[in-house]
Amino acid sequence: MKKQYFGTDGIRGEVGKFPIVPEFMTRLGYAAGKVLSKDAKSGERCKVLIGKDTRVSGYLLEAALEAGFAAAGVDVIDIGQVTTPMLYFATYELGTGSGAAITGSHNPPEYNGLKMMVGGDTLYGEAIQDLYRSVCAAQSGAAAAVAVDAKATDFAAEDTGARGPQPARRGKISSVDINERYIARVVSDIKLARGMKIAVDCGNGVAGPFAQALFTRLGCEVVPLFCEVDGNFPNHHPDPADPHNLEDLIRVLAETDCEIGLAFDGDGDRLGLVTKTGSIIWPDRQLMLFARDVLSRNPGGEIIYDVKCSRHVGKVIEEAGGKATMYKTGHSLIKVKLKETGAPLAGEMSGHVFFKERWYGFDDGLYAAARMLEILSREPAWLDEGQRLNGPSILLEALPNSPSTPELKLECAEGENLRIVNALQAGAYFKHASQVITIDGVRAEYEDGFGLARPSNTTPVVVIRFEADNDAALKRIQAEFREAFEAVKPGLVLPF
Repeated sequence: MKKQYFGTDGIRGEVGKFPIVPEFMTRLGYAAGKVLSKDAKSGERCKVLIGKDTRVSGYLLEAALEAGFAAAGVDVIDIGQVTTPMLYFATYELGTGSGAAITGSHNPPEYNGLKMMVGGDTLYGEAIQDLYRSVCAAQSGAAAAVAVDAKATDFAAEDTGARGPQPARRGKISSVDINERYIARVVSDIKLARGMKIAVDCGNGVAGPFAQALFTRLGCEVVPLFCEVDGNFPNHHPDPADPHNLEDLIRVLAETDCEIGLAFDGDGDRLGLVTKTGSIIWPDRQLMLFARDVLSRNPGGEIIYDVKCSRHVGKVIEEAGGKATMYKTGHSLIKVKLKETGAPLAGEMSGHVFFKERWYGFDDGLYAAARMLEILSREPAWLDEGQRLNGPSILLEALPNSPSTPELKLECAEGENLRIVNALQAGAYFKHASQVITIDGVRAEYEDGFGLARPSNTTPVVVIRFEADNDAALKRIQAEFREAFEAVKPGLVLPF
């Protein structure tokens, strides 16, 4: 199976290795510019926004991408170092509908990538694969040489040598500062019942300066951790999905009178949450609280959650009078489902939360944090003189919870993860399951828990997760999944 450099949501990889090289970015910008321009009215200039995170490589890749768009006759507006959600916001605010975020998200500093919106929609799935195929075709061999498809892109036909393609009208490159507009928009929407003292860990990612400014404007006292931007991430990796990356935040909460701790990933589209007692409130439990709040104003509303979430999510939604809809994992897929259904809220176990009520429907870690503070600020602050117990932490820790595993990963050869999961869907027998859901991999539901096996959208692994009412049930469900894996591919070394 051919290696796919574009995933379901974009492109990512190690800088200096195909496709994260300037030449490819220029050709990509040119091909994307042609896509933008093909439906433009006569005399109309297409515009695209470009933003980047804190990685040093972003400057070179940005210049290359801008050159490609400009060569295709598209005007480029550079909005600087911003979170990925701020780029999405800017496409609405400035009316372009199209933008590109140069970001490696939570990946190591030597990585970078690209997420794109065209005409108001994030490119994903076949659309982004089509764009990729229009740029190049990966050839066999250790060097993975790239051949440009001149027929698809018209690039080679217009090439004039070192100067690159020369259309009739080159696009212009300008810059706009969107930062204050974004913060003002969030502040206009969020009203805290009281000021709170909070700890904020940005892991030296791009969310740092915006988080401090935003939460201060909302009336909070902010204790910052690693909010200085540094694309080398010298303190810890900017990924709140890993408990180790939350250890500094937990320590600060224990040592200070901060009520709650917030953490953000490298490009600011995911939220981590820690209570005063050091408990990590994982995103599916965050979603329960968000759902209750949204449904209090939207009775009967549909709430979407992905297959990796706790089974408690659906129960909480239904108990709050909402319609619970389980869907595929992948933030672009969730966005499409949100748009299709008109749901006011959606969320993923990964930490992406999508508010359509009062917001735009894209995932935004800073906005999700503001909505969380809005809810938590309604709770009383300190309930004891020692400032150990507080209302926000009690509310969060009371959310339904069950013993569960983290995301376990079965490493596979390229394409093997798909073959294994397809075989599970086709022939595996889960004898004690009350229901087997196959919208994204295999999720077997039991009276006292669930098991999940699904192929990753970005890497050659099978993602596995379990949840149950107690440890005995957890072990029983795991044993049944071992039998299922053994039946489709004997001898697998499983991570559980």
